[in-house]
Amino acid sequence: SQSPPCILQLSRKTSCYNRSWGGSKPRRTHNSMSAQISLTLLPSARCLFDEPVQVKVAGLRSNQLVTLRARSTDERGVVFNSSASYRADGSGEIDLNRDASLSGSYVGVEPMGLLRSLKADTSHKYFYKDKALEPFMVNFSVHEEEEGGILAEATNERRLIGDGVMRVPVEVGNIQGVLFTPPEGPFPAVLDLGTLMSEKRASLLANKGFIVLALPIFIGKPKLERMNLDDFEEAVKFLQNQPKVGSKGVGVISQSKGADIALSLAAFVPGVEAVVWINGCSASAVLPLYYKNRQILSALKFDMNKVISTQSGAFIIKYAMHDSLKEENKASLVPIERASGQFLFVASEDDFNWDSKAYMDEMVDRLKRHGKENFESVSYPEAGHYLEPPFGPYCHSSFHGFVGIPVLWGGEPRAHAAAEVHLWSKIQEFFRTHLDCDKTETKSKL
Repeated sequence: SQSPPCILQLSRKTSCYNRSWGGSKPRRTHNSMSAQISLTLLPSARCLFDEPVQVKVAGLRSNQLVTLRARSTDERGVVFNSSASYRADGSGEIDLNRDASLSGSYVGVEPMGLLRSLKADTSHKYFYKDKALEPFMVNFSVHEEEEGGILAEATNERRLIGDGVMRVPVEVGNIQGVLFTPPEGPFPAVLDLGTLMSEKRASLLANKGFIVLALPIFIGKPKLERMNLDDFEEAVKFLQNQPKVGSKGVGVISQSKGADIALSLAAFVPGVEAVVWINGCSASAVLPLYYKNRQILSALKFDMNKVISTQSGAFIIKYAMHDSLKEENKASLVPIERASGQFLFVASEDDFNWDSKAYMDEMVDRLKRHGKENFESVSYPEAGHYLEPPFGPYCHSSFHGFVGIPVLWGGEPRAHAAAEVHLWSKIQEFFRTHLDCDKTETKSKL
């Protein structure tokens, strides 16, 4: 069957584009009781991962009580489920954009609540959806309240990579990543630093009109002796040499351990013009940093004795780092006051992995003392550590591969989900503002 048509629009200034697909009709059950009941996903059953859908049910009895369910399986084969009870209106309709859940995985009006509340049956599971070529498939269904039989269902195909975006694995020198390039150009260039390899954020940014190299901090089983900034400088230069790159400098987006690497790139490597720092440290965390064969930053150490246990079986590691402001630890602080590029600092105030808000406040104070104005900051009071592109399942706790224990990530689920929506827009605006492209108008041939 033919793929649905793709509408592609490029804006002249930012070279950002939007896509829309036609979608398949929702599946319906065909027994006599439910033949007229439909579950519809609008505007389409196919969309990008970071786009909301409107879930509507029609054909129910007036004021009928039903359960809506969502189900998805991650890349490791773990099944995630969510459910919520709704009462139809007088016309026998339910609209998740309008109606409140009465009970279940969440309560109240939350249009994308079934997605963000997807949860595995076993504890401490993170939803792995990191491969760009495989869509996030979610089955929505509506069930009779008492007997639980399926009245209608529809499948939402949530794509990570848009039509026309090229995905190319890169193994050059010390670079082992994946490059995403939108059609046409020129575009701003962004280096996406993840703790481990994930294509999700990079591919979604490419859909918005950026050339993005997804690069893990650690490859395979990491060697925990030191970090080499030269490897990441190599990635910056690789991006600068891409023919479709129109920005004068490179942007870097980072989270957790990748965040202090991003700060170091801004401080020591030419051509880094815009850095998004999300929930990380202001010092070289855990490992010393080397550049051009000499140590430039000592390691801020981690103390397992300061890990806090909880009844859930997961641990809080937020307070296990040594104090970066003590005299003996100041050599680990990244000298961001040296940087000429722009910073966007993002901190979740309920982050249980890092004391992110304290690190952000320290950096803001330090830049102000040096008379610098090349930064902006945003904090989210009830958000947790894992700030990701919006509309994925919220992760309460999961196994921490480097600490070797399950950890709590923090956050109130609904507030965390709202923070992800707000931040995703802010990240794109920040990069478009500070990674200026060729102003020549670019038109699509599609």
